[in-house]
Amino acid sequence: MELEKIRERFSKDLFAVEAAGIVITKAEDRFAECRLTLDRRHQNAMGGVMGGAVFTLCDFAYAVASNGLDKPYTMSLSSSVSFLAQPKGKELIARAECIKDGGHTCFYRVRVEDDAGVRVAEAEFTGYKLIK
Repeated sequence: MELEKIRERFSKDLFAVEAAGIVITKAEDRFAECRLTLDRRHQNAMGGVMGGAVFTLCDFAYAVASNGLDKPYTMSLSSSVSFLAQPKGKELIARAECIKDGGHTCFYRVRVEDDAGVRVAEAEFTGYKLIK
């Protein structure tokens, strides 16, 4: 997949790209890497990173990995996230990979760590492929 075409396609995801500030750094067949530079807008009331910011990063990385240029549109059927630690670094990196790609459904795992090497979260997504 061509990274610029993928970025252009997902630039329409205004919440992830504009509001949250997520950047697609790698997009391959059934794999994506996205990064989020942390700032004040990602903080919760206690000064940590808001869980919703981490989940948004996971969800967006899954969307990029499962909706490649040559793939049918994939929608989420279910998802879960486990928050493992508060980040120590200034950037979060999410890597989404396909674990199972069936006829109509797929299963992806997303791992999030920070730029200091701290594993922050893991998420799982089950998707349904809309065949057009």
